[in-house]
Order: sequence, then C-alpha cells, then structure tokens
Amino acid sequence: MDIFDRLESEVRSYCRSWPVVFNEARGSYIYDESGRGYLDFFAGAGALNYGHNHPELKSKLVEYLMSDSIVHSLDAYSTAKRDFLRTFGETILTPRGLDYKVQFPGPAGNNAVEAGLKLARKITGRETIVSFTNGFHGMTLGALSVTGNSMKRGGAGVPLNHAATMPFDNYMDGQTPDFLWLRSLLEDSGSGLDKPAAVIVEGVQGEGGINVASAEWLRGLAELCKEYEILLIVDDIQMGCGRTGPFFSFEEAGIEPDIVTLSKSISGYGLPMALTLFKRELDVWDPGEHNGTFRGPNPAFVTGTAALDTFWRDDALQTATVAKGKLMESRLSAIAEEHADTGAHVRGRGMARGLAFEQAEVADRVSQEAFERGLLVETSGPEDEVVKFLPPLTTSEEDLDRGLDIIAEATRAAVKVIQPA
Repeated sequence: MDIFDRLESEVRSYCRSWPVVFNEARGSYIYDESGRGYLDFFAGAGALNYGHNHPELKSKLVEYLMSDSIVHSLDAYSTAKRDFLRTFGETILTPRGLDYKVQFPGPAGNNAVEAGLKLARKITGRETIVSFTNGFHGMTLGALSVTGNSMKRGGAGVPLNHAATMPFDNYMDGQTPDFLWLRSLLEDSGSGLDKPAAVIVEGVQGEGGINVASAEWLRGLAELCKEYEILLIVDDIQMGCGRTGPFFSFEEAGIEPDIVTLSKSISGYGLPMALTLFKRELDVWDPGEHNGTFRGPNPAFVTGTAALDTFWRDDALQTATVAKGKLMESRLSAIAEEHADTGAHVRGRGMARGLAFEQAEVADRVSQEAFERGLLVETSGPEDEVVKFLPPLTTSEEDLDRGLDIIAEATRAAVKVIQPA
C-alpha cells in the first residue's frame, strides 16, 4: 500500500473502505491480488450494469483493438460511432417514440450535465436552473451548482450561482406532489425566483440516498415545466441503462423530457462515455460551440453497441431486473423488520435499493462488516445513512441471495456493536 500512500492524493475514497488491491473481475465478482473473491453489489457506482468483463462485450472489444481500428477520433465520423448511433436508434429511441438528437459531450457524466445546462441556457436565454434537495449531478462547477450535498458543494471554493433548490418528492412528508410551492414562486413577482431555464431531476436519487420520485410526481413536474416553458432535464446517469427496469428511469411516468443525460453503463463495459440527448428542435448548437478532446471514444462505442445488441433487442433483461428487484425488496424488508428499533427501512426501485438507518454509524458499520464477509457495498444519503445496493443487472438470483444473506449477517453484527444489549 506504500505506493498509494506516498503518491496518490488524499482525495481517494473507496479504497479507504476496501483496503485491498484488486486485479481481476468476472461477472458479479471482483478479486484481490491474493485471489480472494468479493461479490460486487457496487458495480462501479452503476457503471457496470452488465457485470465485469462480459464475454460478448469483451470479444467485440478485443476484436476491434486487434484489427488496428481507430481508438481516438474526437468528433470525426467513424464506423464505430455509426454502428453505435444506428443501434441506439433501433433499440432505444425508435421503440420508445423518442426523436432525440445525440451529443457526445465528453467522457463522463458531469460532461453530459454541463452540456445540458449550457444548452438549456442558450435556448431560453435564462440563467437559473431549478434542482432538488439531495440531488447529485457531478463535481464540476456547473453540475455542482445543482447538487445538494453541502460537503461536495463546499469543495468548489467559489459561489455556486444561478441555481435554486426545491424539495424532492416526499422531502416534506409527502406535501410536494401538487407543486403548489413551485407554481406560487413562479407566479409571484416578489418570490425572488427568476424564471428558470430548466429543471434538472433524477428519477431515483442515487447518491442522495435512493430516494424514489413517484410517477405522479414526475408527471406533475413535466406538466408544470411545459406550462411555464421551462426545459425538463432528467439526469439518468446512474439510474438509466436499465437500472430501475426500463432503459430510462422516467419511462414508468410516461413523460418525455426535453433533455436526458446518460453515462456510466452506456458503454456497457465500464469505459468512459457519456451522452446528452435532446429533442430535435433543441439542437441549436453552432459547430464547435461545445467540444472536448475525448468525445469520440471508439472502444466505448463498440462495447456500447454490443451491450445494446445483447440486452436491449427484447425485454428479457427488463423483466428479469424487475423480478430481481422484488426479490431484493423482500429480503431487505425482512432485514429492516428484524432491526426496526434502528429505524431501518427500505427504499428503491428495480435493482437500485437502499437500506436506511436513523444513525449513519449503523450504515457505515454494515458496509464494513459486509466487506469483511466478501461483499462490496457503499453508503449514500446526506449523512451516509443508507446502505446502497447496485448489483449488476446480470447477477444471478443465487448470488443475489448470497449477497443478501451477507447483508443480514452484517446488519446483525453492526447493530450488536452499535447498540449492544
């Protein structure tokens, strides 16, 4: 570990919870250099929806690289980009009736968010973006301005302007679904809220604590945005690509956002890639007005195409994800009931689930105990009070049960330490 302590920045985080050196990964397992396997319920923070080194995706990538095909192309045309766009249109956009243009803004989710915010301001000529309590959209300045976490915001070192925060669904004990709060601000010239360029929202808040927006709440938000000519941006970076069941987290609500951001699992293989999608009439960019060196990630185009071909030509993955999500909900609910005195309760949708506690100390201890038993999980929420589960969508029911058995054991051990008899 000396080389990491000596040379790597103190900003590193996950390695502090998992103090081993990893070197192999297959499917739902990752292995340290001693050969010990860990069941992965973290999945690259949602970047590995199809597991580690999926054989279909790996074979396409190796074949592409071994043929000396182009790797870096900025936004020049390439066969890999053409194949990805064609397949994305055929498998995702056309079946859902979505007439979106596709922008490749750079390699990461924050690039997709920055492009979406910038485009919304260019289209409307307005500055303010409305975001929501406990939302997370990235660590660059624009994305950070619409992120709720005070610790992350504090790292900016400068004022984070041109944003307004509103309560997310159920934030105020269920009193927000009718949007009277936002409507009154928009209609009152004394409210201090400038008419927004856009609203940015997650269908399920991942980093914020696995907080689920109801379909009714999302529909109400979409209707309000349309009424006041405010663009609606859905950040599906962590919850897209099938994490909640459907490809997009907002499909259940039956809405059509003006702008959608995707990253993490869109490459299918954990390779850097991001998309900003927007309605065709919103494509008002001038050539080169928004660019970046790594917006032509051809290896990611190849694995992304393979993932779409493998998993999204039919609804088998979606059906399996919903079923596995119900299994997770049932098992986690039993754990929560066993430890009701800790305030434990279950949140989530599909295969994005959270086990929340009143004390963050309990959640932290559960994650530590799980690691010692061979399971990787992280915590989320404003105080890290939620144990967060994002297993690969391809995880077998047997491995799901094994991981949930570990969580049951880890929770008992954690509660025994934190709340001894």
